[in-house]
Amino acid sequence: MFTQIPTERPSTPLLDRITSPQALRQLSARELPALARELRAFLLYSVGVTGGHFGAGLGVVELTIALHYLMETPEDSLIWDVGHQSYPHKILTERREAMLTMRQPGGLAPFPKRAESRYDCFGTGHSSTSISAALGMALANQLRGLNNKSVAVIGDGAMSAGMAFEALSHAAHTRADLLVILNDNEMSISPNEGGLATYLAQQLRQNSAAPNLDGATTGALFGALTFEYQGPVDGHDFDRLLPALQHSLSTPGPQFLHITTQKGKGFVPAESDPVGYHAITKIEPLDAKPKAKRAKFCNIFGRWLTQTAADDKRLVGITPAMREGSDLIQFSERFPERYFDVAIAEQHAATLAAGFACRDMKPVLAIYSTFLQRAYDQLVHDIAIQELDILLAVDRAGLVGEDGATHAGLFDIAFMRCLPGLVIMTPSDEQELYQLLKTGYEHPGPAAVRYPRGSGSCTDVDERLPALPLGRGEIKRQGQRAALLNFGPLLPQAQQVAETLDLTLVDMRFVKPLDNALIDQLASAHELLVTLEDHATAGGAGSAVLEYLSGKAEETRVLTLGVPDRWIDHASREEQLSECGLDAPGIEHAVRSALNRHTQTS
Repeated sequence: MFTQIPTERPSTPLLDRITSPQALRQLSARELPALARELRAFLLYSVGVTGGHFGAGLGVVELTIALHYLMETPEDSLIWDVGHQSYPHKILTERREAMLTMRQPGGLAPFPKRAESRYDCFGTGHSSTSISAALGMALANQLRGLNNKSVAVIGDGAMSAGMAFEALSHAAHTRADLLVILNDNEMSISPNEGGLATYLAQQLRQNSAAPNLDGATTGALFGALTFEYQGPVDGHDFDRLLPALQHSLSTPGPQFLHITTQKGKGFVPAESDPVGYHAITKIEPLDAKPKAKRAKFCNIFGRWLTQTAADDKRLVGITPAMREGSDLIQFSERFPERYFDVAIAEQHAATLAAGFACRDMKPVLAIYSTFLQRAYDQLVHDIAIQELDILLAVDRAGLVGEDGATHAGLFDIAFMRCLPGLVIMTPSDEQELYQLLKTGYEHPGPAAVRYPRGSGSCTDVDERLPALPLGRGEIKRQGQRAALLNFGPLLPQAQQVAETLDLTLVDMRFVKPLDNALIDQLASAHELLVTLEDHATAGGAGSAVLEYLSGKAEETRVLTLGVPDRWIDHASREEQLSECGLDAPGIEHAVRSALNRHTQTS
């Protein structure tokens, strides 16, 4: 057991011999527990250096070793649902030394990525996709006459999503050779919610004996789907795990292996606090200056939500398994009867909100931008078409840093802007977030406030200030030649450029409805309009401005600045902004170039 994260590389003589899964298979079974100890030690050390997902990987060390020991990867397909738990897999699959580059520019991705390794047969990052992908691979093997194995490892939290059950149902219909491993640790990021989590917990209490192979008692739920069920099996005990895996891998048809693990296994602080140690930041040197803690955008949302709920008993808060991430902690403790964590079920979360709204409640759905994508049909059909009074608090909008492309919130403006009647707000700082949350809540219809990860430029929020007028921007500075129209949290960079180049600076605040009168005023007084947003340029706020101006007789030159039309890999948010030309030097260069081109052609 470890009580501290090693600050120096541990001695791992056995692990050092494992240059690939093929080398792993040369070990004897009695050597595997020692390998697991060394793998845990190296995992603790490497994540301490780079930061990253933590507890889930510690919990699947034995399972990862056992799978690569018994399977013929990469010919056999092994898919890690979500990918939080994939670090041990990366260490064993020819990437041990590269682990110290995790989440850094040019380094390893924080999730499985097909372009990174032949052992990553499917890219994951969002939950509950593994069974569908593994089934597709199994059916492809069948059509091609191959005997390769297809295995999906899915957590109990991810099993709460409807997509997982859709895949189980289809697998039962096809009778494909597929192994689904349920990694049951009673956790996703927060403690699991819902009937399935309750069912699994009951089975564990009733079934602490040897694995059940007939699928008639603890496996009744999955046996009903015609899967052959085994479990629960201790996922940290090689003597039980290896035979159970061998049986499932060698038996044709749909197989379901239920294993139990402990999130954070082997590291005492993580075992006692699996929520806090879901992920960690890198360990700073002892002589490093402590960083001042500031309220984040999500903390401002959490404060607003709790205070508003105290004044309005109609308010209900809904989250798809993101209580901590979206900061609904205080709200859930003060108003538990109005707090609804639906687990990893974004589609259900959206339509649940719609049901509340149909009965004169005021639902607030707190959801990450990247996960709102999963509920798009419900946003269109169940919320927007019915013009329901729902506030969407769209967290983690824009570039999110080290989690990379799978978690970036770069498309929400584009897919929401096309929906009639949906208000879209882009606060530039925490003060504006607080006021725009009020605006959206008071608006009698669907409204979305998108805000970024981390902290902004405001250090003191005045909660007494009123809601902002719907669809109205604000001129922050008067300048010459060009007007810089800012949508969202890049206002500090915009202010710096506006001062340097003597530009007019506007905080637009609203993508929909646009402040068309203000745009007309700016277009008539400037030779160039520059739109700035932390969002994809394709279909974003700049596109909205272009669409408005295209319908007018006057010709107005517009430069749209945002995230370019390519996937942005993991790096710090500051590095990503620089790569996209959205830091102050990049914005200044783009505006200077546009003004120079205009001067040369006029």
